[in-house]
Amino acid sequence: MSLKKFDGINVVPMIDIMLVLLVIVLTTATFIAKGIIPLDLPQGQSAREFPPDQKLRIAIDATGKVFVDRSELTLEELKARLQDRERKTPIFLSCDKKASYERFVSVLDLLKQLGFRKINIVTIR
Repeated sequence: MSLKKFDGINVVPMIDIMLVLLVIVLTTATFIAKGIIPLDLPQGQSAREFPPDQKLRIAIDATGKVFVDRSELTLEELKARLQDRERKTPIFLSCDKKASYERFVSVLDLLKQLGFRKINIVTIR
């Protein structure tokens, strides 16, 4: 039995590994580039996708800060900003699970006082 001479390197496994790494890098870069306020959302079973129509996103982070479209607002500023909004506008309220329940209720109460009825609480599945 004679040994075969090794003439080249098989690059197919190396290409497979590089393609997997490329997918990981591109996926990670997409999440970093979005610039969304990082929230640790609570889990919910009846979660749905956001509808494509016009909506307003309100977020409460773990420290209790309120954000609308990535800008931090006080409750008074939030009230002033929402005064001119159509009351049928769907509102998506995201709240970090470490945020105080009191802060969540105060924002929800403000929305109800202003007459908004299409309020959705954002969770993860």
